[in-house]
Amino acid sequence: METKQKSNVFAIGVMFLLFFMIAFVTNFAGSMGVIVQNQFGASNAMAQLGTLANFIAYACMGIPGGLILKRKGYKFTSLLAAAIGFVGVGIQFASGYAESFGVYVLGAFVAGFSMCLLNLVVNPMLNTLGGGGNRGNQLIQLGGSCNSIGGTIAPIFLGYLIGGQAATASVGDAAPAMIAAMAIFALAFVIIGLSAIPEPHMETAEEKAARLSGNAKKDAYGPMSFRHFVMGAIAIFFYVGVEVGIPNIANLYMSNLDWVGPTVAGTLVGFYWFLMMCGRLVGGAVGGKVSSKAMLSTVCTVAIVFVLAIMFIPETVKVTVPVANVEVPLSMMFMFLCGLCTSVMWGAIFNLAAEGLGKYTPAASGIFMALVCGGGVLPFIQGLVADAAGFINSYWVVIIGLGYMLFYALVGSKNVNKDIPVE
Repeated sequence: METKQKSNVFAIGVMFLLFFMIAFVTNFAGSMGVIVQNQFGASNAMAQLGTLANFIAYACMGIPGGLILKRKGYKFTSLLAAAIGFVGVGIQFASGYAESFGVYVLGAFVAGFSMCLLNLVVNPMLNTLGGGGNRGNQLIQLGGSCNSIGGTIAPIFLGYLIGGQAATASVGDAAPAMIAAMAIFALAFVIIGLSAIPEPHMETAEEKAARLSGNAKKDAYGPMSFRHFVMGAIAIFFYVGVEVGIPNIANLYMSNLDWVGPTVAGTLVGFYWFLMMCGRLVGGAVGGKVSSKAMLSTVCTVAIVFVLAIMFIPETVKVTVPVANVEVPLSMMFMFLCGLCTSVMWGAIFNLAAEGLGKYTPAASGIFMALVCGGGVLPFIQGLVADAAGFINSYWVVIIGLGYMLFYALVGSKNVNKDIPVE
């Protein structure tokens, strides 16, 4: 028993590391846009191609990843994710020396497979390692905090590695961050391999035999039979795109202002992710007293106000950042305040969309993971709009996404398919 507890402590620590890596590597891809613009001469849209490749991998791996998890278990899937993550970051590391934009995008795509698999693993694994119930939920919340820390550090770290001018940025500047990421993936692989991971959800021998013989029972329904789930999956697509697009485009915008630069821009974008962590802590505290519908509709409304402030407060209106003693557009203060709003959107949307799904909830999780690809698609579209109409006007894409989520909270989240048996 003592050995098992010790093994679980190691496994829990690794899951926290992997939670950290999900946000670190994902936000790292977004922050690399400044480097990509300089070294490879990319447009605003092409600068988001690394993020697009990272998230498109979710669309490719979401449902297959769920099958891998079911058939091979947590340990195998975690080892596979760590190995793929190491390779993906390694390819991105090599792109700077190969002077190849294509190699960089390939690395981001491969890293995206790892991020998808990690997302599929860490939440249910932490719940299992904690024994479910309150302890399992507590571990998930602590893991979410590690995720937010990774998201906060990535843009700040990269901003300081780049230095004061975007015009001199190269992939080589980011080498220390990528080497650190590969080291964490390698360490995680070793520790997971040495840890005893419980496998309560892996298919049984009977289920495997039925699947291979073709005698597995077919179900007339599925998560896509529920209107509120389908609309919720679309809401997740928009949510992740909004969450990523707000800071990514702001980073490009501020980095290209001579009087701001990448270091300050990265710091402010890091503060956006820090406020997301604060918002998650507050959301966890009040989640038991406030409905998901009320929470989502409120934060969407406030976020729309904040984004409109980003768009309509003139660039000439500035405020001094105390730590850096640098003036930045006042509108960018509303950029990081948006982090308070986006922090609780995922949980609220998932709760609303999964309501009443019963036995179809696991399958719904795989579909949700596939729709996370919105985190790459929407910022790419926003980059196209930025190329055509300017950085600030590109935030109309964010407004559309927030508008849909508000509609979902108020109207689309109602379960109108209660006649479908879910037990």
